[in-house]
Amino acid sequence: MGKDIPGDTILHIAAVLASSSEIPGAALQMQRELQWFKTVEAHFHQSLQRKHILDGKTPREEFTKTHSVLVEKGEKWMKDTATSFSVVSALIITIVFTAAFTVPGGIDTHGRPNCLHELSFKIFAISVALALFSSTTSVQMFLGILTSRYAEDDFLFSLPKQLIIGLITLFFSIASMKVAFGSTFCIVISHH
Repeated sequence: MGKDIPGDTILHIAAVLASSSEIPGAALQMQRELQWFKTVEAHFHQSLQRKHILDGKTPREEFTKTHSVLVEKGEKWMKDTATSFSVVSALIITIVFTAAFTVPGGIDTHGRPNCLHELSFKIFAISVALALFSSTTSVQMFLGILTSRYAEDDFLFSLPKQLIIGLITLFFSIASMKVAFGSTFCIVISHH
């Protein structure tokens, strides 16, 4: 039979050992490690969470020490990812902003779009507005990631949430931009 291990020792072991699965991206791996440690930690009384065992460190201090390299890798991964995606979002903003002021089908003598009452034009106007709104939201999320303080606990909720919101709004802006292109194409074809 196995030897009983005291709860405080188990908590210190959880601080040092990694969770069983590898996740692509150091920031997401750090999130998984934090989730693992917090799950184990939740099963122990607070007095055990603050008990100094290994090298005079609490389990949390031991976790911080053993995961410092992963935090640095996670920060680099997040910054690289956010930089790449913010460039794409900025390009979409530029394209959509230009498209918003280039009226497909031309304008009449009063300055109104010739196709103002056509369904294709309404779809174009709505999709351009949605693409502009979602791509600027995406840039805001990625800038939030770039300016984050990258504290250990930021990897648990804050940074992954910003990354997911940034990606969702980026993909939505790409989809809206495609719809705007399709409706513009319909307007141009119908007028020729």
